[in-house]
Amino acid sequence: MGVVLNRPLGKKLGELKGDFALGPLSPTPIFTGGPVQTEQLILAAWQAREDAFQLHFGIDPEKAVQMLAEESTRLRAFLGYAGWSAGQLENEIESGTWIIASPPPDLFERPMQESLWRYLLANEGEQWRLLADEPDEPGKN
Repeated sequence: MGVVLNRPLGKKLGELKGDFALGPLSPTPIFTGGPVQTEQLILAAWQAREDAFQLHFGIDPEKAVQMLAEESTRLRAFLGYAGWSAGQLENEIESGTWIIASPPPDLFERPMQESLWRYLLANEGEQWRLLADEPDEPGKN
């Protein structure tokens, strides 16, 4: 299970009907998390540390409110997620379908938008930088 980081919906939790409208989580941005269960809301938070970050995935709203009291906490909401059947992701990695990269230290300080993918890919070396700079439509090359 995972979520897509660079597909903002341009909405905040406060715009949803229900408990988030007036609470402290209302300014939390919402992202498309993936194609599976697109109505399911998943809260994720990360906290910056001196030499790393700590990720909290699938937290409940009460815990999210507590965590927001800490200055280093960033919070995002995701509708849906990405999922794989047993062994599917491992097989895709083994066959070279995925590019595995360590997250750069500034990952969660960067805007979580479409350009994030290009930035991360370009940081993996020259061969990937060329691919990252390709236009979405090859005819516009």
